[in-house]
Amino acid sequence: MNESLPSELKSALQTELLAWRKHLHQHPETGFEEVATADYVARALQDKGLEVYRGIGGTGLVASLSAGNGVGNGAGSGKRAIGLRADMDALHITENAPGRPHASCTHGKMHACGHDGHMAMVLGAARLLTARPDFNGTVRFIFQPAEEHGRGAKAMMQDGLFERFPVDAIFGVHNMPGMPAGSFATRAGGIMASEDNFVIHIKARGTHAARPHMGIDPSSSRRKSCWPCKPSSPAILIRVCRQ
Repeated sequence: MNESLPSELKSALQTELLAWRKHLHQHPETGFEEVATADYVARALQDKGLEVYRGIGGTGLVASLSAGNGVGNGAGSGKRAIGLRADMDALHITENAPGRPHASCTHGKMHACGHDGHMAMVLGAARLLTARPDFNGTVRFIFQPAEEHGRGAKAMMQDGLFERFPVDAIFGVHNMPGMPAGSFATRAGGIMASEDNFVIHIKARGTHAARPHMGIDPSSSRRKSCWPCKPSSPAILIRVCRQ
């Protein structure tokens, strides 16, 4: 942690970061079901004196902090605004971590992608910036639901996120196990994975086994439609679902 921070602030921040992350990991909720998660995050932000706006894109929420020349809760002269974004949803995975105090308390759900840590980081940023508002402008703390299937960000935007809380830039991070603690990795261009979806409808025609030439075999068409798709950059992953 930054050595320039006063020792008492550093100690308090470290304690809160661990407590937030542990609680959020213990109580995972999946996409658009993050009601208790949003309640917990909202209380943590309100405890720092921030006004919280709820129900944006379902369970999403936003808090804003404006400061000018080191004075908090004032707009100052700075017109620029940035967003710090964290995702909130967990995965449908059962955690097998017997005896660990932070393990998921909900069978079949787990923060296996690190969104508990992402929320703790943005809460930590809110804690630090409210304590030391030595900037001139506005910071939006954005907590997004339903990241795992690419629906939550769109839901928040369709609900007027950037009209209500305009920003000049928005920043999000993702944990990366194996990297040294306290370090960041970035690159020009895209860095995080995303997804899009399409559905192929194959129409077949049944026939008698003695007259196969009069039918249409859907399995052959399905096979031929998938195999020509080769990995590219970004990668193409194909999942064939049998109806």
